[in-house]
Amino acid sequence: MKKDVKYGGMAVIEGVMMRSEHEVAIAVRRPDGLIELEKEKLKELPRGLFWLKWPFIRGTYMLVDAMVLGVKMLNKSANMSMEEEEEALSSLEIFWTTFTAFILAILLFIVLPAGLVHFLSPFIGGVWKQNIVEGVIRIIFFLLYVYFISKIDDIKRVFMYHGAEHKSIAAWEAGEELTVENARKYSTLHPRCGTSFLLLVMVVSILVFALLGEGNLFYRVGTRLAVLPVVAGLSYEFMRFSARYYEKRWARFLIVPGLWLQKLTTREPDDEQLEVALTALKAVIPEYNNKVLAAE
Repeated sequence: MKKDVKYGGMAVIEGVMMRSEHEVAIAVRRPDGLIELEKEKLKELPRGLFWLKWPFIRGTYMLVDAMVLGVKMLNKSANMSMEEEEEALSSLEIFWTTFTAFILAILLFIVLPAGLVHFLSPFIGGVWKQNIVEGVIRIIFFLLYVYFISKIDDIKRVFMYHGAEHKSIAAWEAGEELTVENARKYSTLHPRCGTSFLLLVMVVSILVFALLGEGNLFYRVGTRLAVLPVVAGLSYEFMRFSARYYEKRWARFLIVPGLWLQKLTTREPDDEQLEVALTALKAVIPEYNNKVLAAE
Protein backbone atom coordinates (compact mmCIF):
# COMPACT_ATOMS: atom_id res chain seq x y z
CA MET A 1 0.00 0.00 0.00
CA LYS A 2 1.34 3.41 -0.95
CA LYS A 3 2.30 5.62 1.98
CA ASP A 4 0.56 8.95 2.48
CA VAL A 5 3.38 10.57 4.46
CA LYS A 6 6.05 12.05 2.19
CA TYR A 7 9.74 11.81 3.05
CA GLY A 8 12.56 13.57 1.26
CA GLY A 9 16.30 13.79 1.45
CA MET A 10 19.56 14.51 -0.27
CA ALA A 11 22.89 12.89 -0.86
CA VAL A 12 25.79 14.13 1.23
CA ILE A 13 29.46 13.21 1.45
CA GLU A 14 29.61 9.44 1.94
CA GLY A 15 26.03 9.39 3.14
CA VAL A 16 22.40 10.43 2.93
CA MET A 17 20.21 12.91 4.78
CA MET A 18 16.52 12.09 5.19
CA ARG A 19 13.84 14.34 6.62
CA SER A 20 10.24 14.15 7.70
CA GLU A 21 8.01 17.06 8.68
CA HIS A 22 9.49 17.27 12.17
CA GLU A 23 12.83 15.43 12.13
CA VAL A 24 16.02 15.09 10.11
CA ALA A 25 18.55 12.25 10.17
CA ILE A 26 21.93 11.89 8.53
CA ALA A 27 23.73 8.57 8.05
CA VAL A 28 27.37 8.51 6.92
CA ARG A 29 29.71 5.63 6.15
CA ARG A 30 32.81 6.25 8.25
CA PRO A 31 36.33 5.37 7.05
CA ASP A 32 36.30 2.29 9.33
CA GLY A 33 33.23 0.98 7.48
CA LEU A 34 30.68 1.60 10.22
CA ILE A 35 27.60 3.76 9.73
CA GLU A 36 27.34 6.83 11.94
CA LEU A 37 23.81 8.14 12.45
CA GLU A 38 22.76 11.51 13.84
CA LYS A 39 19.20 12.69 14.28
CA GLU A 40 17.67 15.97 15.40
CA LYS A 41 14.37 17.79 15.58
CA LEU A 42 13.58 20.41 12.97
CA LYS A 43 12.72 23.86 14.24
CA GLU A 44 9.02 24.62 14.12
CA LEU A 45 7.87 27.58 12.04
CA PRO A 46 6.81 30.42 14.43
CA ARG A 47 3.03 30.84 14.55
CA GLY A 48 3.28 34.43 13.37
CA LEU A 49 4.88 33.26 10.14
CA PHE A 50 2.20 30.71 9.23
CA TRP A 51 1.67 32.54 5.93
CA LEU A 52 5.04 31.24 4.71
CA LYS A 53 3.28 27.94 4.03
CA TRP A 54 0.57 29.47 1.86
CA PRO A 55 0.47 28.34 -1.81
CA PHE A 56 2.83 30.27 -4.10
CA ILE A 57 4.70 31.56 -1.04
CA ARG A 58 5.73 28.22 0.45
CA GLY A 59 7.92 27.42 -2.59
CA THR A 60 10.41 30.16 -1.69
CA TYR A 61 10.32 29.24 1.99
CA MET A 62 10.85 25.54 1.24
CA LEU A 63 13.72 26.36 -1.13
CA VAL A 64 15.55 28.57 1.39
CA ASP A 65 14.89 26.10 4.21
CA ALA A 66 16.21 23.21 2.10
CA MET A 67 19.32 25.17 1.10
CA VAL A 68 20.16 26.10 4.70
CA LEU A 69 19.59 22.56 5.94
CA GLY A 70 21.45 21.10 2.97
CA VAL A 71 24.56 23.19 3.58
CA LYS A 72 24.48 22.26 7.26
CA MET A 73 24.19 18.54 6.48
CA LEU A 74 26.88 18.63 3.80
CA ASN A 75 29.33 20.18 6.22
CA LYS A 76 28.32 17.76 8.96
CA SER A 77 28.85 14.81 6.64
CA ALA A 78 32.27 16.12 5.63
CA ASN A 79 33.37 16.10 9.26
CA MET A 80 31.71 12.73 10.00
CA SER A 81 33.43 11.04 7.04
CA MET A 82 36.93 12.24 7.94
CA GLU A 83 39.64 10.09 9.44
CA GLU A 84 40.06 10.65 13.19
CA GLU A 85 43.42 12.35 12.73
CA GLU A 86 42.03 14.80 10.17
CA GLU A 87 41.07 18.29 11.33
CA ALA A 88 37.37 19.17 11.11
CA LEU A 89 36.26 22.19 9.11
CA SER A 90 35.95 25.38 11.14
CA SER A 91 32.80 27.54 11.11
CA LEU A 92 34.71 30.24 9.21
CA GLU A 93 35.85 27.78 6.54
CA ILE A 94 32.28 26.51 6.17
CA PHE A 95 30.95 30.07 5.84
CA TRP A 96 33.41 31.14 3.15
CA THR A 97 32.98 27.89 1.19
CA THR A 98 29.21 28.32 1.19
CA PHE A 99 29.37 32.04 0.38
CA THR A 100 31.78 31.47 -2.52
CA ALA A 101 29.60 28.70 -3.97
CA PHE A 102 26.52 30.95 -3.75
CA ILE A 103 28.24 33.87 -5.51
CA LEU A 104 29.57 31.60 -8.27
CA ALA A 105 26.09 30.19 -8.84
CA ILE A 106 24.63 33.71 -9.18
CA LEU A 107 27.38 34.68 -11.62
CA LEU A 108 27.10 31.53 -13.74
CA PHE A 109 23.32 31.10 -13.90
CA ILE A 110 22.03 34.69 -13.60
CA VAL A 111 24.64 37.33 -14.42
CA LEU A 112 26.48 35.62 -17.29
CA PRO A 113 23.38 34.54 -19.32
CA ALA A 114 21.74 37.95 -18.77
CA GLY A 115 24.96 39.75 -19.76
CA LEU A 116 25.44 37.73 -22.93
CA VAL A 117 21.89 38.36 -24.10
CA HIS A 118 22.10 42.07 -23.19
CA PHE A 119 25.10 42.62 -25.44
CA LEU A 120 23.67 40.43 -28.21
CA SER A 121 20.17 41.94 -28.02
CA PRO A 122 20.57 44.00 -31.26
CA PHE A 123 21.05 40.72 -33.13
CA ILE A 124 18.32 38.74 -31.33
CA GLY A 125 15.19 40.87 -31.49
CA GLY A 126 12.36 41.58 -29.07
CA VAL A 127 11.98 40.86 -25.36
CA TRP A 128 10.45 37.41 -25.78
CA LYS A 129 13.17 36.25 -28.16
CA GLN A 130 15.86 37.63 -25.85
CA ASN A 131 14.35 35.86 -22.88
CA ILE A 132 14.05 32.53 -24.68
CA VAL A 133 17.70 32.75 -25.74
CA GLU A 134 18.71 33.71 -22.18
CA GLY A 135 16.76 30.76 -20.79
CA VAL A 136 18.32 28.34 -23.26
CA ILE A 137 21.81 29.64 -22.38
CA ARG A 138 21.04 29.21 -18.68
CA ILE A 139 19.89 25.62 -19.18
CA ILE A 140 22.94 24.83 -21.33
CA PHE A 141 25.26 26.23 -18.64
CA PHE A 142 23.48 24.13 -16.02
CA LEU A 143 23.71 20.93 -18.09
CA LEU A 144 27.39 21.52 -18.82
CA TYR A 145 28.06 22.23 -15.14
CA VAL A 146 26.35 19.01 -14.05
CA TYR A 147 28.07 17.00 -16.79
CA PHE A 148 31.58 18.16 -15.92
CA ILE A 149 31.24 17.80 -12.15
CA SER A 150 29.83 14.30 -12.71
CA LYS A 151 33.29 13.32 -14.00
CA ILE A 152 34.87 14.03 -10.60
CA ASP A 153 35.32 10.79 -8.62
CA ASP A 154 34.04 12.22 -5.32
CA ILE A 155 30.96 13.65 -7.04
CA LYS A 156 30.31 10.28 -8.70
CA ARG A 157 30.00 8.76 -5.24
CA VAL A 158 27.63 11.54 -4.15
CA PHE A 159 25.49 10.80 -7.20
CA MET A 160 25.48 7.10 -6.23
CA TYR A 161 24.19 8.06 -2.79
CA HIS A 162 21.61 10.24 -4.57
CA GLY A 163 20.41 7.14 -6.38
CA ALA A 164 20.31 5.23 -3.07
CA GLU A 165 18.16 7.99 -1.56
CA HIS A 166 15.62 7.73 -4.40
CA LYS A 167 15.49 3.94 -4.32
CA SER A 168 14.93 3.89 -0.56
CA ILE A 169 12.08 6.43 -0.68
CA ALA A 170 10.50 4.62 -3.66
CA ALA A 171 10.53 1.35 -1.72
CA TRP A 172 8.80 3.01 1.23
CA GLU A 173 6.19 4.69 -0.97
CA ALA A 174 5.44 1.32 -2.58
CA GLY A 175 4.76 -0.18 0.85
CA GLU A 176 7.82 -2.45 0.80
CA GLU A 177 9.79 -3.54 3.84
CA LEU A 178 12.89 -1.33 3.96
CA THR A 179 15.61 -3.80 3.09
CA VAL A 180 18.52 -3.55 0.67
CA GLU A 181 17.01 -6.32 -1.46
CA ASN A 182 13.68 -4.50 -1.82
CA ALA A 183 15.19 -1.06 -2.43
CA ARG A 184 17.59 -2.35 -5.07
CA LYS A 185 14.84 -3.10 -7.59
CA TYR A 186 13.52 0.48 -7.75
CA SER A 187 14.58 3.26 -10.08
CA THR A 188 17.19 5.89 -9.24
CA LEU A 189 14.78 8.49 -10.71
CA HIS A 190 12.05 10.16 -8.64
CA PRO A 191 9.41 12.76 -9.61
CA ARG A 192 9.98 14.95 -6.52
CA CYS A 193 13.75 15.24 -6.94
CA GLY A 194 15.46 18.60 -6.38
CA THR A 195 17.21 18.21 -9.73
CA SER A 196 13.85 18.25 -11.48
CA PHE A 197 12.87 21.30 -9.45
CA LEU A 198 15.96 23.22 -10.59
CA LEU A 199 15.18 22.46 -14.24
CA LEU A 200 11.59 23.53 -13.68
CA VAL A 201 12.78 26.81 -12.15
CA MET A 202 14.79 27.54 -15.27
CA VAL A 203 11.85 26.83 -17.57
CA VAL A 204 9.39 28.90 -15.50
CA SER A 205 11.91 31.74 -15.33
CA ILE A 206 11.70 32.09 -19.13
CA LEU A 207 8.02 33.02 -18.83
CA VAL A 208 8.37 35.23 -15.74
CA PHE A 209 11.48 37.12 -16.90
CA ALA A 210 9.81 37.91 -20.22
CA LEU A 211 7.26 40.05 -18.35
CA LEU A 212 9.97 42.33 -16.96
CA GLY A 213 10.56 44.28 -20.15
CA GLU A 214 13.88 45.67 -21.37
CA GLY A 215 16.48 47.79 -19.63
CA ASN A 216 20.20 48.17 -19.09
CA LEU A 217 22.37 45.35 -17.79
CA PHE A 218 21.94 46.29 -14.12
CA TYR A 219 18.16 46.37 -14.55
CA ARG A 220 18.20 42.98 -16.28
CA VAL A 221 20.28 41.29 -13.56
CA GLY A 222 18.59 43.09 -10.65
CA THR A 223 15.03 42.29 -11.71
CA ARG A 224 15.88 38.64 -12.23
CA LEU A 225 17.26 38.35 -8.73
CA ALA A 226 14.25 40.22 -7.35
CA VAL A 227 11.63 37.91 -8.88
CA LEU A 228 13.38 34.63 -8.03
CA PRO A 229 10.91 34.08 -5.14
CA VAL A 230 8.04 34.31 -7.66
CA VAL A 231 9.75 31.80 -9.95
CA ALA A 232 10.42 29.44 -7.03
CA GLY A 233 6.83 29.70 -5.82
CA LEU A 234 5.31 28.92 -9.22
CA SER A 235 7.76 26.07 -9.84
CA TYR A 236 7.08 24.48 -6.46
CA GLU A 237 3.30 24.50 -6.97
CA PHE A 238 3.67 23.01 -10.45
CA MET A 239 5.95 20.27 -9.12
CA ARG A 240 3.51 19.41 -6.30
CA PHE A 241 0.65 19.29 -8.78
CA SER A 242 2.44 17.06 -11.30
CA ALA A 243 3.80 14.73 -8.59
CA ARG A 244 0.29 14.31 -7.14
CA TYR A 245 -0.96 13.05 -10.51
CA TYR A 246 2.22 11.18 -11.42
CA GLU A 247 0.30 8.06 -12.43
CA LYS A 248 -1.57 10.02 -15.11
CA ARG A 249 -0.06 9.91 -18.58
CA TRP A 250 -0.22 13.69 -19.11
CA ALA A 251 1.55 14.32 -15.79
CA ARG A 252 4.32 11.89 -16.66
CA PHE A 253 4.79 13.69 -19.95
CA LEU A 254 5.40 16.95 -18.04
CA ILE A 255 7.80 15.29 -15.60
CA VAL A 256 9.88 13.46 -18.22
CA PRO A 257 12.48 16.25 -18.81
CA GLY A 258 13.28 16.34 -15.09
CA LEU A 259 13.63 12.56 -14.99
CA TRP A 260 15.99 12.69 -17.96
CA LEU A 261 18.13 15.25 -16.15
CA GLN A 262 18.28 12.98 -13.10
CA LYS A 263 20.16 10.47 -15.24
CA LEU A 264 23.08 12.89 -14.95
CA THR A 265 22.76 13.45 -11.19
CA THR A 266 22.11 9.88 -10.05
CA ARG A 267 24.08 6.67 -10.38
CA GLU A 268 23.25 3.08 -9.51
CA PRO A 269 24.33 2.60 -5.86
CA ASP A 270 25.97 -0.45 -4.34
CA ASP A 271 24.46 -2.39 -1.43
CA GLU A 272 26.53 -0.57 1.18
CA GLN A 273 25.25 2.79 -0.04
CA LEU A 274 21.67 1.51 0.00
CA GLU A 275 22.22 0.39 3.58
CA VAL A 276 23.29 3.92 4.53
CA ALA A 277 20.25 5.49 2.83
CA LEU A 278 17.86 3.02 4.48
CA THR A 279 19.43 3.69 7.88
CA ALA A 280 18.74 7.42 7.53
CA LEU A 281 15.19 6.85 6.24
CA LYS A 282 14.24 4.44 9.02
CA ALA A 283 15.41 6.97 11.59
CA VAL A 284 12.68 9.47 10.60
CA ILE A 285 9.83 6.95 10.16
CA PRO A 286 7.84 6.51 13.40
CA GLU A 287 6.83 2.93 12.56
CA TYR A 288 10.47 1.82 12.48
CA ASN A 289 11.36 3.77 15.61
CA ASN A 290 8.47 2.07 17.43
CA LYS A 291 9.72 -1.34 16.31
CA VAL A 292 13.18 -0.58 17.69
CA LEU A 293 11.74 0.59 21.01
CA ALA A 294 9.53 -2.50 21.24
CA ALA A 295 12.52 -4.78 20.57
CA GLU A 296 14.50 -3.08 23.31
